[in-house]
Amino acid sequence: MNTTIKKTLSVLAFVAVLSSCDKKKDREAIPENPGNFVLAVTPTAIEGVADYLVTASSLDTGAVSIIGNGVEQDGTYRYYVTLGNKFFSMLYGQGSPGAVTVYNVKDGKLNKLNDFVAATVQAFAPVNDDILMVKVARSFAAEGASTLHSWYIVDSKTNVQTSEGTIDALLPTGNGEIAHFSWLKQVGNKVFAPFFGINGRNFYTKYPDQAGIAVYSYPGMQYEKTIKDTRTSFIGRYFTDALTVVENGDVYAFSSSVATDDNTETAETGDSKLTSTKPSSITRIKAGTTEFDQTYLMNFETASNGYVITNWLYIGDNKFIANIEPTATKGPYVDGYRLAIVDVVAKTVKQVTGFPEPSTIASVTTNNYSPKDGRYGYIGVNLNNSTTWVYKIDASNATAKQGLKVQGGVITAIQHIESSN
Repeated sequence: MNTTIKKTLSVLAFVAVLSSCDKKKDREAIPENPGNFVLAVTPTAIEGVADYLVTASSLDTGAVSIIGNGVEQDGTYRYYVTLGNKFFSMLYGQGSPGAVTVYNVKDGKLNKLNDFVAATVQAFAPVNDDILMVKVARSFAAEGASTLHSWYIVDSKTNVQTSEGTIDALLPTGNGEIAHFSWLKQVGNKVFAPFFGINGRNFYTKYPDQAGIAVYSYPGMQYEKTIKDTRTSFIGRYFTDALTVVENGDVYAFSSSVATDDNTETAETGDSKLTSTKPSSITRIKAGTTEFDQTYLMNFETASNGYVITNWLYIGDNKFIANIEPTATKGPYVDGYRLAIVDVVAKTVKQVTGFPEPSTIASVTTNNYSPKDGRYGYIGVNLNNSTTWVYKIDASNATAKQGLKVQGGVITAIQHIESSN
């Protein structure tokens, strides 16, 4: 429970830990930093403590701290989405319902608008003025029952859930496996749901070399078709947005090529092996169509000289900041600690310089921010030396520069919210 006593004890604990640092600057309190940037920060001083949300006026310079600042969240696993001038903080309830809290920004500070309870979901995205959420089935229903995904719609104007329903979880694959959505995306007046097939909670598949996107009407969420391609493995990864609509309406998608199955080559039970034979690639769906463009395929491993994509951030003008990992060390849950600028029209990949070396990085934030000006993006980096920074990436020259410093925890999300009247 989020109480004043708990928050006071947490802050005292943080201060006690940080005050033991040798450097004076690490002992000094950092005042509030009012602004329209919102950062979710997980405390490092105490395990099992919920995120804090802090504001910042700039991501380029300065510092923020959760010590004595920020808004504590309820629960230890949170995910975040911004729609218009509102910020939605959603609790991942480990299968149980979780709290959703809605904020806006007034005078540079977070302002709580509403909170309610919603199902724990594995995929979510803004659609029109709503937040669409899907609770994905991970195992088959009992014999005689249908295996279903559940969907929910939250109206961002009223900040309440307005409708819900179910969809067939097996229909999109057409091969008997569950279509586990990696994300959701509004494309025109439709919802595209890229998926990977699974045949149980271990996420194994017997069909590693095919990509699929389920297409649904909105808001009725009626299944219309599956867009299929056998030139790549599945699109995205678990809880990873790998589908982007660019300015002219074209849709680009990446595959990490990390499908797995049971490793029958060993006597050990429960171990897996990579089974994708296709390279990590980028594909395209032309604006106004619901088929993969067979004239376009970017073999990412060839273009990057031996890397796969693990995540990306669209920055505008057909350019992405991509997290990349050497092909030799790829895996379904391996996050790339190198960055590259990817131009999907020119089919070019240029590694970013000035970013910390992978051996110095503890984790990289996957929920990041860009003004979508075709040039800049901001990536959260948590280093092994216990410092945390926002790095500013300049796509014009593929360089990274250290920006805002974050004290007291590790960044889990970076967003920007317009001020409310």
